[in-house]
Amino acid sequence: MGTATSSMAAKFAFFPPNPPSYTITVDEATGKLRISDVQQKDDVDVLKLSTKKGNEIVAIYVKNPLASLTVLYSHGNAADLGQMYHIFTELSLHLNVNLMGYDYSGYGQSSGKPSEQDTYADIDAAYMCLEETYGVKEEDVILYGQSVGSGPTLELATRLSQLRAVILHSPILSGLRVMYPVKKTFWFDIYKNIDKIPLVNCPVLVIHGTEDEVVDFSHGKQLWELCKEKYEPLWLKGGSHCNLELYPEYLRHLRKFISAIEKMPPHLRNGPGQSTDQPDQPSNTADSNKETSRPSTDQRDKARASTGQREKSRLSTDSRDKGRASTERREKSRKSIDRSAKARNSTDQPEKARNSFDRLGDMVRSVGLCNVDCLKPTASEA
Repeated sequence: MGTATSSMAAKFAFFPPNPPSYTITVDEATGKLRISDVQQKDDVDVLKLSTKKGNEIVAIYVKNPLASLTVLYSHGNAADLGQMYHIFTELSLHLNVNLMGYDYSGYGQSSGKPSEQDTYADIDAAYMCLEETYGVKEEDVILYGQSVGSGPTLELATRLSQLRAVILHSPILSGLRVMYPVKKTFWFDIYKNIDKIPLVNCPVLVIHGTEDEVVDFSHGKQLWELCKEKYEPLWLKGGSHCNLELYPEYLRHLRKFISAIEKMPPHLRNGPGQSTDQPDQPSNTADSNKETSRPSTDQRDKARASTGQREKSRLSTDSRDKGRASTERREKSRKSIDRSAKARNSTDQPEKARNSFDRLGDMVRSVGLCNVDCLKPTASEA
């Protein structure tokens, strides 16, 4: 059964660039690995990672000194790291995040052949590298899955209870549903995202184009509806499967999402079943937790007051006066914090110039990230 499923996965989903868009070289001066035909950057590490399936995959890690969060990016079909390199470095810069991208087995210079189970082993190897090599904590990780990459992304997301957030970019409900509008999940289907998304307990952002000719817009909408913690989605009117990065709203909405997630400490995240539809919801969640903590403080004050009643009348009066003063100080402190938060929000840097969007868009156009017919030949063969 496992072999049959792997065969279906290879038939449905995987079209690695042939030939690969890059080679791996070794810098003679430093001994570091380099990706060919790209501008070398000191803040980019090129890595070879071993997977539990016995393959060796290529990954890159883009460091941002201002970052507090790290994105683990699973790219789409018909692309490899040579094509994604500049896009990854631009996203790291403009979103203020560290970013790790990797090639699936059989893609680029990664060994092996692509299959559903191999991609799960691939993302596990990338995530382990983040933890063991770079010391990244689970609660500081955002998983980003584009198209086919939504499969390994959601598989890993269901196994990480403290994950910070998930971003799904033109995601699929499942491999079979890309080609046929089936209503139930079959055992031989792959990337059963429709069954996994309800198990994800962190905020989820879904981005999808309304004119997607490869993965119908309905896939993104249904996945978003099934999320436990919904964040305001981005439905790009007229957007297709491979051009969403060309829209200024794409980068702007990602910035808004990252900012919201960054301001929301992991321990203050919404519980299962709650919603983060509005972009400012994370801050409201933090405020509500502060409000929740006040009754327990009041209870402690009542306990102290009860003890004071056994003392002399004058001491009791002093205690009440001190209690009121303490309460006033707490209120002033809280208002001061609120004002500081508003001041920080008001001094947020304005949106960068439009040329940052244009530069990212030019990169997408130049590399041709996806063959728009990449999933259709199998439909005609079936």
